[in-house]
Amino acid sequence: MSCPLERRRSWIQPHHPQLSVRRQCQLLGLATASYYYRPEPESAENLECMRWLDEEYTRHPFYGVRKMTFLLQQAGQAVGPKRVRRLLRLMGLMAVYAKPRLSLNPLAHRRFPYLLKGVAIVRPNQVWSTDITYIRLRSGFVYLAAVIDWYSRYVLAWELSISLEADFCVVALERALAFQRPEIFNTDQGVQFTSAPFQAPLLAAQVRVSMDGRGRAFDNIFVERLWRTVKYEEVFINDYRNVPEARAGLSQYFPFYNGERIHQALDYRTPKSVHFGSA
Repeated sequence: MSCPLERRRSWIQPHHPQLSVRRQCQLLGLATASYYYRPEPESAENLECMRWLDEEYTRHPFYGVRKMTFLLQQAGQAVGPKRVRRLLRLMGLMAVYAKPRLSLNPLAHRRFPYLLKGVAIVRPNQVWSTDITYIRLRSGFVYLAAVIDWYSRYVLAWELSISLEADFCVVALERALAFQRPEIFNTDQGVQFTSAPFQAPLLAAQVRVSMDGRGRAFDNIFVERLWRTVKYEEVFINDYRNVPEARAGLSQYFPFYNGERIHQALDYRTPKSVHFGSA
């Protein structure tokens, strides 16, 4: 079941004449607790801190909790490390640097070895990758997942979600695989990407799965650059009011990014022209 979490929740009928809520959740592959859970909205003060953290992380993705806390305090915000750490986790952000994997449970999900050591990326559809980023709204936030080709920088698919459940990552992946297929798919070891629903379409398509290991902090640099570009050129400028505005804005931006925006690293060609081999 690959539909986003919020869509599956909307299918539940609390007063169904034959099926209990619990049974409906089981049939939809949805945890009963996920149906009943409704997150409390963040305070205006926290949302302002999150907007600041988002911009600072986009500029300096290697800053950790201590530096972020110091900079927020210098800007006049009364915050401590505990609060900053919670907000960064809520935003799905972590400093980009090599660090020990102290919190990973090796029994929780299936993990794969890193396959890209010393591999030259020389053609489209050789290596794809994915990641998640935080997209701010005026009175809240959503998460954005995208699948990108390493060689061409072409964005093959993307999806938004109000939660960090794996569903929207699976939706983006399945859209990309319906379009083309890579030889290798590389991810970090986030719980969304080590989950069985995410890995199943890759294994069914006989794609080799690669996962970043210890010391491979910068292997997702192409997606990090994509996030920086999307935020500076689209998100920060337009300051979306709500989810429909975010979806509409990104629906216009990604075709521009793929088909019109030239990249210096691609010899001033567009991702689309490199990916499909046109002049």
